[in-house]
Amino acid sequence: MNANSAAPLPAVSVIMPVLDEERHLREAVRAILAQEYAGEMEVVIALGPSTDRTDEIAAELVREDPRVHTVPNPTGRTPAALNAAIKASRHPVVVRVDGHGMLSPNYIATAVRLLEETGAQNVGGIMHAEGENDWEHAVAAAMTSKIGVGNAAFHTGGQAAPAETVYLGVFRREALEQQGGYNVEFIRAQDWELNFRIREAGGLIWFSPELRVSYRPRPSVKALAKQYKDYGRWRHVVARYHQGSINLRYLAPPTAVCAIAAGLVAGVALTPWALVIPGGYLAAIVAGSVPAGKGLPLKARLQIPVALATMHMSWGFGFLTSPRSLARKVIASRRPAVLAPVND
Repeated sequence: MNANSAAPLPAVSVIMPVLDEERHLREAVRAILAQEYAGEMEVVIALGPSTDRTDEIAAELVREDPRVHTVPNPTGRTPAALNAAIKASRHPVVVRVDGHGMLSPNYIATAVRLLEETGAQNVGGIMHAEGENDWEHAVAAAMTSKIGVGNAAFHTGGQAAPAETVYLGVFRREALEQQGGYNVEFIRAQDWELNFRIREAGGLIWFSPELRVSYRPRPSVKALAKQYKDYGRWRHVVARYHQGSINLRYLAPPTAVCAIAAGLVAGVALTPWALVIPGGYLAAIVAGSVPAGKGLPLKARLQIPVALATMHMSWGFGFLTSPRSLARKVIASRRPAVLAPVND
């Protein structure tokens, strides 16, 4: 797999799970087909039970370009979609892309080079959130700031280095097959869980800021809250499933939720001084939103504290209320569905 020699570049399979993605699907697939990559490429879209025009748009894309294929995903769940697309694909390099993610023009070529240079099993880069209106600009600013997401390199950037996990990922097929693909029980956090298993097996996960995917944020407070509640909920499941996989960054949101709730209760029932805790949090996110919103319109800047609070509180609440039954269900199915080996 040498992208720097005269040897042919490896063929690449791009897998895409989609559900209700009519707004961004065509743009996302166009960004794939326009890649500056000289090797063979295919795109496999796993179609969930969408209620919008996603299936119609996907059918149009198939008719327009023979490199595009679709497979059904009747469950609508992301890990099942990914496994279905992997099974239907056939090339030695597997690129994961979401239906609202836009690859930078040299993403695949750079990823293939990095797989060769680093020997990694999976490489990934920056989740570059970009909005299309004031609210989405605010969410994007929150998602790319340290006050919003801590020191996660794939959100905020950083030096190329080994990583616990990366955004989306470009895999060697043999790594996916060795691990049996994604664990279908993980409705969320399936990337983190798979990368943990790859690392436990001795594989290298590599982050590089050279790789960049433009990401479209959730379009409303309600949608953002659900997204982050699910993130927190399933990250707790990963922590129960894989002991030693938690760190202080993941404990910050649930700690904040508990502290703010305690401060509000004590402030009402005991002493107004306890309100300094929620007041301090509010002051911190307002202050943190100032550098995060630099260069944005006023309406967007004013909404950044709302986005920050929604992300923190929803993630923390999801983590704290994650039912143990989810972990029991996952543990009962410890071995992911094995992917049948596919020879290119």
